[in-house]
Amino acid sequence: LVGDNFTKGKILEKLPGDCAIGHNRYSTAGNNLIKNVQPFFADLHSGGIAISHNGNLSNALHLRKELVKNGSIFQTTSDTETIVQLIAKSKRSKITDKIIETLFKIQGGFALTILTNKKLIGVRDPFGIRPLIIGKLNKSYILTSETCALDIVGAKFIREVENGEIVVISENNIESIKPFPKTKERPCVFEYIYFSRPDSIIKNKSFYEYRKKFGAELAKESHKINADLIIPVPDSGVPAAIGYAEEVKKNVELGIIRNHYVGRTFIEPTQQIRSLGVKLKHNVNRPLIKDKSLVLVDDSLVRGTTSIKIIKMLYDAGAKEVHLRIASPPIKYPDYYGVDTPNKNELLASKYNLEGMRKFTNATTLQFLSIEGLYKSMGYEKRNSSYPQFTDHCFTGDYPIKPIDAEDKNFIDEQISFISTKS
Repeated sequence: LVGDNFTKGKILEKLPGDCAIGHNRYSTAGNNLIKNVQPFFADLHSGGIAISHNGNLSNALHLRKELVKNGSIFQTTSDTETIVQLIAKSKRSKITDKIIETLFKIQGGFALTILTNKKLIGVRDPFGIRPLIIGKLNKSYILTSETCALDIVGAKFIREVENGEIVVISENNIESIKPFPKTKERPCVFEYIYFSRPDSIIKNKSFYEYRKKFGAELAKESHKINADLIIPVPDSGVPAAIGYAEEVKKNVELGIIRNHYVGRTFIEPTQQIRSLGVKLKHNVNRPLIKDKSLVLVDDSLVRGTTSIKIIKMLYDAGAKEVHLRIASPPIKYPDYYGVDTPNKNELLASKYNLEGMRKFTNATTLQFLSIEGLYKSMGYEKRNSSYPQFTDHCFTGDYPIKPIDAEDKNFIDEQISFISTKS
């Protein structure tokens, strides 16, 4: 854990200075190698630079191949190093100009924090796919992915970094640069469904409120079931289950108890660890669910392996029926902007229809929130099909940025070969 790392060996005492960046990252690009740990640091002619990157570049392999051809030497398998190399290669004199030149070459979803000797710089991609916000603690500015981080340190929320914006912080001043053509933002809808913490705020509303509405709308769309209890998959399914229960006027109970000392199974690196994680992470509240008909509510269904384990646990504990309800649409398409669903073959909804998924999970019935219901829950009359309000490609296949690397089979084969050799 991050907290353990920074409290052992007097780590913080070895890090003098008055500014810092960091990143709690799981590897959606590259590999789980210690050399891929961020921030990345490089010594440039103009001084040192460090970069942390939330998201994925969709053209990193193409850029990497071109850079290597021109003499660059890569030390990691992370797409973030491509950004470092491009900044280093730039002939511009000012660091902000180097960064701007680089931004016009990279594509994908990204939020960057960049540290130099004199500046803290934040960057958000032109569509605003990945989040970045500005806070302030006394006279110091803070850049972070979500507002709960500000609450922890007692800082005040100032505003979101706009899509396509660069913010440059030096001393007590903050400068805004907007180098891209004006574009309507399309933030990642998965931040609303799963990623962001429920107590974080976006557009003056907490993610908890959005997730409750997903659950309520799911209940409106669902077939009426005479279930005894509404059971959430903790913790991510709790807000949706509360919204669902309020709509159908039934009790929501903790039929599954979560062990909070185990991390997210969705983002574990291997299937073996994910499966073991489910057993360590969840346990059934047996007396509560014995001989009961249950509605099991979760935020999303990705690979389906967690749902199989949980439903089996509920049946083994004596549940009569388990009606699975998912508070988001079926995930049919891979992500290339920072969510760990890169392989279409791993996505349950890309392989099976609704009945096939029901049989796979062994649920009594299965129903998802519709894409129309998702947008309605978020305050829109309907999804704008010509220019969607959110980046929702996982459900629709509508990619705002062409996944250049993924569409080139030769590059994919090269990446697999390169990573397996390094591993």
